[in-house]
Amino acid sequence: MIRTLVFIIAFSLCINAAWATDERSIKELRDALVALAPDVDPGEADLVSVTTHTLSRSLAREYGVVWSADFQNLLIHLGVRQRGYCGHYTRDIGERLKELRLKTLVLHWGSAFPGAYRENNCLVVTARNQPFEEGIIMDAWRHSGKLFWSPLKEDTAYRRVVNPLQRSGDGRALNNISAWEEDKLYTAWLQDYKTGDKWQWQPSRLRW
Repeated sequence: MIRTLVFIIAFSLCINAAWATDERSIKELRDALVALAPDVDPGEADLVSVTTHTLSRSLAREYGVVWSADFQNLLIHLGVRQRGYCGHYTRDIGERLKELRLKTLVLHWGSAFPGAYRENNCLVVTARNQPFEEGIIMDAWRHSGKLFWSPLKEDTAYRRVVNPLQRSGDGRALNNISAWEEDKLYTAWLQDYKTGDKWQWQPSRLRW
């Protein structure tokens, strides 16, 4: 009985700490989205931030994530889990954000090292008429449901570091620029509010 009570208290404290962290992150992402351009609607930015943070946590529970993102990939490969790849998060969150029918923000599909072992996919948000490279990435997979977000150009985890003896995850020479690229086909799905509701993401190759 005492052991159960201690577990419940500890679990509650962890949940409260996670929610406090998310609350700060929600506000900071909203502010970053508003700062993309003078015409970004603060209410729209807040809605995107709250929806993405909340859904990231919810999807991790739905996918049955129990440890790291890479471990989840292994479980999927072994047939123990069905979903939880980076593209699953991107697809499911993107579908929900499409329902918002954004007017001052634009959704893009970002892919780093596509087709390679280190491939990652995430949502990238820009202001209207703003280049993909100026956007903010929202990556729910990287930290297993705890949303990671950053200006695309500042994401040091997916860069091509200068070293003539090394190659990037897709075999190209490393040159210290961002590895994130826009997948225009999947971006078109994100921006199609009429006929794109049935599309399903598929990994471009085996992850393991």
